[in-house]
Amino acid sequence: MKRLWAPWRMEYIQQAKPAGCIFCDKPEQERDRENLILYRGRHSFVIMNYYPYNNGHLMVVPYRHTADLAGLQEAEQLEMMGLLGRCTRILTEAMKSQGFNIGMNLGRIAGAGVDDHLHFHIVPRWNGDTNFMPVAGNTRVLSQGLTESWESLRRFF
Repeated sequence: MKRLWAPWRMEYIQQAKPAGCIFCDKPEQERDRENLILYRGRHSFVIMNYYPYNNGHLMVVPYRHTADLAGLQEAEQLEMMGLLGRCTRILTEAMKSQGFNIGMNLGRIAGAGVDDHLHFHIVPRWNGDTNFMPVAGNTRVLSQGLTESWESLRRFF
């Protein structure tokens, strides 16, 4: 049996959970390129996933630290939904995405990596992007680096 290795995943698996909240801390740092923040709205922001499922994997996150979806204020809901739509338009234009998986994992039991600060995932998809690599090799092939993706997407925001 042949093995395919994805050693960069081990960094994510083994890293200690940082103190604080990445979705609260990163916007305060004012280092958008380094932190992969593409856009800052009034109530929420768009950030690239540092461990993406696909190129262009974005997240829409409220600034307010909350895990309560039902407790979002109307202005937060409206801005987040608007940003989800804007992200799909941008990913279609910038990366020629043909479809999207959009969702939110609420709670650790539902698969949330950061379970105390809710966030939407937007994963662009292309015809044929699910191939033997993730199925047989448990490996995702990403065709562009995070910095290059940030640079190509940032100008659209």
